[in-house]
Amino acid sequence: MTAADLRVGLVGYGLAGSVFHAPLIAATEGLTLDTVVTSNSERQEQARAEFPDVRTVAGADELFARAADLDLIVIASPNKTHVPLATTALKAGLPVVVDKPIAGTAAEARQLAALAEERGLLVSVFQNRRWDNDFLTLRRLLDEGELGDVWRFESRFERWRPQPKGGWRESGDPAEVGGLLYDLGSHVVDQALTLFGPAASVYAEADVRRPGAEVDDDTFIAITHASGVRSHLYVSATTAQLGPRFRVLGSKAGYVKYGLDPQEAALREGERPGTAADWGREPESLWGRLGSGESPVTGGGSPVPTLSGDYPAYYAAVARALTGDGTNPVTALEAAAALDVLEAARRSAHDGVAVEL
Repeated sequence: MTAADLRVGLVGYGLAGSVFHAPLIAATEGLTLDTVVTSNSERQEQARAEFPDVRTVAGADELFARAADLDLIVIASPNKTHVPLATTALKAGLPVVVDKPIAGTAAEARQLAALAEERGLLVSVFQNRRWDNDFLTLRRLLDEGELGDVWRFESRFERWRPQPKGGWRESGDPAEVGGLLYDLGSHVVDQALTLFGPAASVYAEADVRRPGAEVDDDTFIAITHASGVRSHLYVSATTAQLGPRFRVLGSKAGYVKYGLDPQEAALREGERPGTAADWGREPESLWGRLGSGESPVTGGGSPVPTLSGDYPAYYAAVARALTGDGTNPVTALEAAAALDVLEAARRSAHDGVAVEL
């Protein structure tokens, strides 16, 4: 830590806090992980073991009592706590990063955006999948015009988890904001809107497949963008055979990419950004293929080197924004637009109709 480092308080040390936020904050020049909030004594010990200089406290009240000693609050606690904690932080004069989804409704997200603007503070949303290797590669292909006019964007975030794991993410209580629509759906919708612009209409199908499951675990979202592009988005915990992560079809060529970005797996294994020159890099065997007229499975198209994934770029951008050297990498209003789509998808799945936005 240096005298110029921004001191960060992290609320929550479950999967999001321990695997994603804490390592990325610690790896970012100009940021110091100062305090971790968790009431779980084992997680407190874990945090101190991984970051020996960090303070641990049991509740957010203890964190906000030291608001004057902090420069940024990161909220990685359960979804239902995002809005009240972000509101408290902003009212205490602290900028905020909130894990996705920022809120349960678009209206709440816009209220947080308005409060942040009123206080002159940053509120940013952790949409790390904008820095996935495949997404960065696809953006480059689009910028270079390699696909021509895009007609259809297919995106899949699929898993094979035939037994529910339980916990708040799979709770049927609406207050928990659980289910795949708001979990993985937050990622695929944000990516689609970032690439192809606002949604004009939404159609969705949401099913509860697994015995004992309480919320959607197999969901499809179709977006017609104002630009004319159609996005077909799949999120599932019940997919026995995984499809391509991306299949993007255009007037000139198509791009097909299998496999997930390796950064999450690396973080789960305890690897840290900055400790390896090949951070975010995947083997050539997983490169996507660009071409037309033939399936990539039978050798069609040409391999496209996948850019390295770069989750550290998110917090680096946050640090620049806080010091006046850059802009907010993911705004609350962008998150609100994604929540508009998720809310429309929930209505569509319930009523069996397309929803105009």
